[in-house]
Amino acid sequence: MALRPRPDVRRSWRPGHAPALAVIPLGLIVTVCVVDVLAPPHIHLGPLLVAAPAITVAFAGARVTALMGALAVAAQVLIGVLRGVLPTANIQAQIAALIVVSSVCVTVCVVRDRRERQLHRVRSVAEAAQSVLLQPLPARTGPLRIAGLYIPAEEEADLGGDLYAAARTAHHSTRLLIGDVRGNGLAAINNAALLLGAFRAAAHRQATLPRLAIHMDAAFRWDTSQWRSQAEQDTDEDFATATLLDIPDHDPVVHLITCGHPPPLLLRGNQLTSLTAEASHLPIGFGGAFGVAAYDVQTFPFEVGDLLLLYTDGVIEARNADGLFYPFTERAPEWTKDDPDDLLRHLQEDLLAHVHGHLNDDAAAVAIRRLAV
Repeated sequence: MALRPRPDVRRSWRPGHAPALAVIPLGLIVTVCVVDVLAPPHIHLGPLLVAAPAITVAFAGARVTALMGALAVAAQVLIGVLRGVLPTANIQAQIAALIVVSSVCVTVCVVRDRRERQLHRVRSVAEAAQSVLLQPLPARTGPLRIAGLYIPAEEEADLGGDLYAAARTAHHSTRLLIGDVRGNGLAAINNAALLLGAFRAAAHRQATLPRLAIHMDAAFRWDTSQWRSQAEQDTDEDFATATLLDIPDHDPVVHLITCGHPPPLLLRGNQLTSLTAEASHLPIGFGGAFGVAAYDVQTFPFEVGDLLLLYTDGVIEARNADGLFYPFTERAPEWTKDDPDDLLRHLQEDLLAHVHGHLNDDAAAVAIRRLAV
C-alpha cells in the first residue's frame, strides 16, 4: 500500500531545514555591510539588512532565524561605528526596526513549528486509523502473490472511500474484496470501515460468495439506516460498488460477484481480458431494498502465471488537463511480466503523470499473480 512519508516536524531544533541556503542571508549581510561602509556618505544600504531574517524564515527554524537576525543587527551596529553615525537617531531607529522584525520572524517560526508538531500528531492518528481500516494485503496467500495500491485524491489525506481486503478460508481458498463507497469525507470513511468490518467478520466462515454478499449488504443497510427517520432514508442513499472474489488454491479459476463495480482485468502474456460478469448486481446497500435474495457467481479461468487486476473507478476515470481518461487497458499489458508490487508502482507513477499529480477521486488497485502450488 502506498503511503506518504511523514513530515519531519523536528526541523526547528536542527541547524536548519536547508543549511546550504543559509549562504543567501549571510551573503546579503556581508554584501550590505561592505558596500554601505565603502559607499559615499549620502548612500545608506543598512535598511536592506531586514531582508536577512525575513528570507531565513522560508527555509530555517527559529534558532537559525534568530541567528540571522542577530547578525543583521550586529552588522548595522558595525556600519554605524565605522561610519561614525552610531549615536544618530537614524541609525538607532534602523537598529530598533531590525530587532523588531527579527523578533517577529522568530515568533512566526515558533508558531509555525508548533502547528507542524500538532499536524504530525494528527497525521500519526490518521495513519494509525488507516492501518486498522485499510490493512495491508498479504504478500503471499496460498499460490497467490498479492499487492495493493491506494492513492488518496486529497493531498494530505490518508483515508477515503476506496477499499480492499483479503481473507483466507478454511476451504483452501482466498477471498478478496475491492470496493468504492459513495461520496467522500468522514461519511465515506465511516461506510468504508463498516463494509470492511462486515467482510472481515464473515469472509472466512461464509460457505458461498452469495451468502457473503447478502451478509455485507444487510450489515451495510442496517448500520447506515438504523438511526435515520423514514424521510431521511428516502432522500439519503448510502451504497458502495464492490467486487467479491474467491480464488481456490487447487483449481485454476476465479469465482466472482460484481455489484456495480468495474470488471477485473485478466492479463495472460500480452493478452488482456475483461472479466465482465453476465449478471451485474446492484451496489451494496441496494440489494435488500429491491428484494434481491441471491447473487449469481461467475467463474473464469485463472491459471498459473496469469495476473488479475482489480481497480476502482478512480483509476479509469482519471482525466488529464485535456479531459482525456487514463488509458488503463492500453498501459496494463505493458507491465504483465512484472511482479504485483512492481506493476502497481508503475501504475502509480504513470497514473500520477497522466493527471499531473492531482487526482479528482481516490484510486485503488490490487494485483494478483497465480503461482504454481
